[in-house]
Amino acid sequence: MNEKDLDRIIEMAWEDRTPFDAIILQFGINEGDVIKLMRNNLKLSSFRLWRKRVQGRKTKHKSLSNYPKNSIVRFKCKMQRQITGNKISKR
Repeated sequence: MNEKDLDRIIEMAWEDRTPFDAIILQFGINEGDVIKLMRNNLKLSSFRLWRKRVQGRKTKHKSLSNYPKNSIVRFKCKMQRQITGNKISKR
């Protein structure tokens, strides 16, 4: 995995509105691997804050959300423009 992909995965994991399903679709990395990646690449205090915030959050876990199981969930924030591959154009 190159540094650009690693940075993008960490950014997606840190965002509250990006579900783990989006990371699986784009990078093929499941939630457990994302947690390991975050543990290895963040300071201990940052990792603990992230885990506390993400654990059980409905927007990060499709299974906890109110969406039907086979529906397509939006992976981007309203503030973002177009998503092309892994590149996000921001203001």
